[in-house]
Amino acid sequence: MDLGLKDKAYIVTGATRGLGLASARELVADGARVLVSGRTRQAVDTAVAGLETLGTAHGLVADNADPDTPERLIAEARHRFGRLDGILISVGGPQAGPVETTPEAAWRDAFESVFLGALRLARATAAALPDGGVIAFVLSSSVRQPIPGLGISNGLRPGLAMAAKALADELGPRGIRVLGLLPARIDTDRVRELDGLAADPDAARAQATASIPLGRYGTPEEFGKVAAFLLSPAASYLTGIMVPVDGGALRGL
Repeated sequence: MDLGLKDKAYIVTGATRGLGLASARELVADGARVLVSGRTRQAVDTAVAGLETLGTAHGLVADNADPDTPERLIAEARHRFGRLDGILISVGGPQAGPVETTPEAAWRDAFESVFLGALRLARATAAALPDGGVIAFVLSSSVRQPIPGLGISNGLRPGLAMAAKALADELGPRGIRVLGLLPARIDTDRVRELDGLAADPDAARAQATASIPLGRYGTPEEFGKVAAFLLSPAASYLTGIMVPVDGGALRGL
């Protein structure tokens, strides 16, 4: 199936590892040109070097929490590619811990990057996109149901999902799509770190695996393929939706 990605141009934030990098890889492999961002020069350079073996990629050191980041990314994409067709907004997971005891400073820091930083990126990109553009958020299964021990994610992700849903209504008349992806147990460094916080990490992973109908964790590549499709012209009639990438772990409709 031709997704129509050839020569399209996208920004992917938080793309030096995990789900962001996997999504950028699938986009580039299918012919898109991608600008990736990350918080350190070494991480960005390493990611770009890997992506360039597949196609066209450039990198920019940028922090989603920085108010200047959206304009810098948009300007760089236009400079490198002469166009911008969409953005995948991915950020690192916030500090783990229960709602009751997670420090207020951690909530404030996460709000700046996970929520407000993502919203700034979406709003700035919306102003720059043409008809047919797309804005996608990497969220979490915590949008649908709380994840034990991830109080900040449980608090912020659903709010951002609802903001994305409202933005889809606002931008739809301009032909711009907005949607979210809800990963659950994808086998990334982040998920392995979270499993490692348990008293018995192996038992925690086994228990999580048993709750997934497909009986295994997903791979970053599987997530990346879904992201590439949703960002592509092939998904041109999909907007305002939250797509679980979870092996069936979420039980609600």
